[in-house]
Amino acid sequence: MWLYTDTVTEHFQNPRNVGEVENADGVGDVGSLACGDALKLTLKIEDDRIVDAKFKTFGCASAIASSSALTEMIKGMEIAEAEKITNEDIADFLGGLPKEKMHCSVMGREALEAAIADYRGEKLPSAEGEVVCECFGVTDVEISRAIKESSLRSLEEITNFTKAGGGCGKCEDKLEALLRQTISEGLQMVEIDKKPTRMTTLQKIKKIEDVLEREVRPGLRLDGGDIELIDVDGDFVIVSMRGQCTSCAKSETTIKELVEKKLREQVLETLIVEEEK
Repeated sequence: MWLYTDTVTEHFQNPRNVGEVENADGVGDVGSLACGDALKLTLKIEDDRIVDAKFKTFGCASAIASSSALTEMIKGMEIAEAEKITNEDIADFLGGLPKEKMHCSVMGREALEAAIADYRGEKLPSAEGEVVCECFGVTDVEISRAIKESSLRSLEEITNFTKAGGGCGKCEDKLEALLRQTISEGLQMVEIDKKPTRMTTLQKIKKIEDVLEREVRPGLRLDGGDIELIDVDGDFVIVSMRGQCTSCAKSETTIKELVEKKLREQVLETLIVEEEK
């Protein structure tokens, strides 16, 4: 059973601005009934300011609450201000959403963007993307954007935020490839003489090996274990681990989680540790 905040419950039980704006200036239709969630957002706009907003949603409590919250947030806003709203803003307005329901706030943001684009007579960039998840009709553009904006670091998080991969699972390989590619494109910038430069692979490997030698290996060897760096592929660090960390077992923290935490703190915050298969 999902744990909802009082604000989410209130907006679900007493949703605001339900319906459809008559002679709307902007209409945003996202999702589909076949996929389980759909949202239609209609806007009345005067002098580039949203004077009214209404919605119709087919979906769960989080979808209804997110839609209701969105309309409350944007009424009275100038278009330039409203288009800066993120899905995180919607979730924050509600006091947070269960991680498995973050896609509901994303749907709200997408509907707002679609309505503003409709008002301006523009085409959304996501409409030009290639569909990766056929079950939910999610494109590579939408997935890459979610990875970047919400710092997603696993297939589970991608599903939570976009629903991609939540159906038959056939797109998992494509999702993993997109995750690797998107993270690699966002490599940490190192400032030298005020000119940004990327950390080279050799620099990254050297720093990773140094952290493993200083911070990880001594503790593992006390328990008769060890760790070996196998490869570094973009932000994915492949390691082979042996033995058991007694202190980790007591704290319910795996060796992998410990290693990843150390590397993110001391090398690069986007690193992902994987064990050799």
